[in-house]
Amino acid sequence: RRFRGRSGCFKADAPFPRVSPHLTELRIIYTLSIRAREWNKTVFRSLTPPMAAHRPWGRCLLICPKISTTRPPRADFQAGETMANTVIIGAQWGDEGKGKIVDMLSAQSQVIVRFQGGNNAGHTVVTNQGKFVLNLLPSGILHPDVICILGDGMVVDLEHLTNEIKQIEDRGIQINPKHLKLSKKATISMPWHRIQDELEENRLERTGSAFGSTKRGIAYAYSDKYRKKTLRLGDLLHLDDTAVQARLKTILESKNLELAGCYHQEPMSYPALLDWCREQAERFSKYICDTGTFIDKALSCGKKVILEAQLGALRDIDYGIFPYTSSSSTISAYGPIGAGIPGRHADHVVGVLKAYSTCVGAGPFVAENAVSEKWQQDLREAGGEFGAATGRPRRVGPFD
Repeated sequence: RRFRGRSGCFKADAPFPRVSPHLTELRIIYTLSIRAREWNKTVFRSLTPPMAAHRPWGRCLLICPKISTTRPPRADFQAGETMANTVIIGAQWGDEGKGKIVDMLSAQSQVIVRFQGGNNAGHTVVTNQGKFVLNLLPSGILHPDVICILGDGMVVDLEHLTNEIKQIEDRGIQINPKHLKLSKKATISMPWHRIQDELEENRLERTGSAFGSTKRGIAYAYSDKYRKKTLRLGDLLHLDDTAVQARLKTILESKNLELAGCYHQEPMSYPALLDWCREQAERFSKYICDTGTFIDKALSCGKKVILEAQLGALRDIDYGIFPYTSSSSTISAYGPIGAGIPGRHADHVVGVLKAYSTCVGAGPFVAENAVSEKWQQDLREAGGEFGAATGRPRRVGPFD
């Protein structure tokens, strides 16, 4: 309610007003273990909470990611400060504005890594070239000098990635193996994962037990990863090996039993599946590499690396609002593991929040009970609160 600070700091001597259209433009960032006073002052204003000396969370920043459609000038840190290995996460239910923050910080970074999740993400970035909604590609893909990586902890729908790359290239953004790298250890989201997800979610909807899935197969891809019943991207480079082909046959037999026995679907054929794998290998073989070693070497050379999370901390599979969570770990501690550098630690953690609460999908969300339906509808319209990945209207409420 009240912030006191040195001259030049933002001050609010009265309680915050009720949510207005102006507040829909605000995002709040808590930065851990870094000083950010020298960040671009046209966008950031340093705040010093009254109890900062007694609290561990450090400095609080109030920013406006949507205040302009142009990127701010390059923002450099003080001498001696570095963002060597920074994890950026959402500290709510997702949709906090992470994409814009990653896009801004990409101007002073060399490598951006997505470390978990799949194409159920929806990171929106607005630049002079227009509005971009990124599902699989890291938010730094719009910067030509930044290397973007899909890390070990991701599940990758290659058909969706093909379409996403095409949409970006159609708008003048060049993407090539020098600019984009795919981890050979990332899990492939196979064609049947989307089918399974949709069939099961439709079945649950009939009984009122649906989870609010994006129906993009993420849960089933992760499930098969831990059951060792799917391929990794590196397997596409060895499709002529008898061991890989034998595994593919075993996986397909198991999946046909599930789909035919539980959902009465027609079985899939092995030749068609192998042809599909060969098609993906031909398209992406030049992009697939040992990205963990690449990132480790970049850090050893003093490069600045950002590890980008998807969704928010409250969707973490272990620490979120289980079972209404995602199927991966969305918190910062998983960043180095999912990126492929488990021997490294995060030098900095940035948690992104916004000035009110939003949530997509089912599960506990008590903030929406605090306000009327009209209040929610007004805020939803003013803030454009519709899912970037699905287009579904978001549940909204005051800051919780």
